Amino acid sequence: MEPDYRTWIAGGTHLELSGHRIFHRQDGPIDGRPVTLLHGYPTSSHDWVSILPALTESGCRVTTLDFLGFGASDKPRGHDYRMTEQATLVEQLWQRLGITGTALVAHDYGVSVAQELLARDSARVRRMAWLNGGLYPDLYRPLPIQHLMITPIGKILNPLMSETTFRMTLRRILGRPVSDTDLHQMWLAMTDGGGKRVQWALNRYHAERRANASRWQQALESYSKPVLFVWGPADPISGGHLLPRLRERLPQARFEVLDAAPATGHYPQVENPGPVAAALVEFLAAQS
Repeated sequence: MEPDYRTWIAGGTHLELSGHRIFHRQDGPIDGRPVTLLHGYPTSSHDWVSILPALTESGCRVTTLDFLGFGASDKPRGHDYRMTEQATLVEQLWQRLGITGTALVAHDYGVSVAQELLARDSARVRRMAWLNGGLYPDLYRPLPIQHLMITPIGKILNPLMSETTFRMTLRRILGRPVSDTDLHQMWLAMTDGGGKRVQWALNRYHAERRANASRWQQALESYSKPVLFVWGPADPISGGHLLPRLRERLPQARFEVLDAAPATGHYPQVENPGPVAAALVEFLAAQS
């Protein structure tokens, strides 16, 4: 049985980085092939729980973390959350853990953090796997509720969000059924440590994506090492409509499009973990 959110947290620890307590875990053989998993908004590293066993059993040393403001990491109120800061925290975590090179797997919010990391020093990333996320801001298609939540009205509404509303919103971007139990674990991650109070501040990342669009696009398209896209085409936000551009701009990349009915949506690793794990295990096994 997969660990629930609380059990997942109990299996990790915190490090103080830049004055903040950042939750992380390391799983798998100590001398295994290093891989770092970056989660999405608004959840946590627990999103990877269903694929972790396949990665560790294949010989990977897996590092996961909760970004600042997410999951079990600190969630300071009044903080100016930036994805560039999140990238710095990842770099500091790598330094503290002695990770000089790693494969990188990123989803949703994490794809922008990964693009920033590539822009800074792509040499330390040995291979790159992308799951649904806003790699190109001009192709991003937010839901109406997402438009609302970044306005001043959203600042008022976010602390009032209920678990029922949260589940309804998530199901609009999923392609496959996900149980209330699994969505409850996501809710626990988002609300842990007063998380509802920082959602509006975290949600400002859309403006940061637009401001860094050219730099991050260059980092994505100029990366010369192995690349894999594991993509849920039924995602209305960052789904199948990105694939033509990705195939055009990154012709050397491999694609695992999860289009078997019912097609996968925005959370491939949660909705359809079997094929996601299989694709990642094969991709990461080639890492030297």
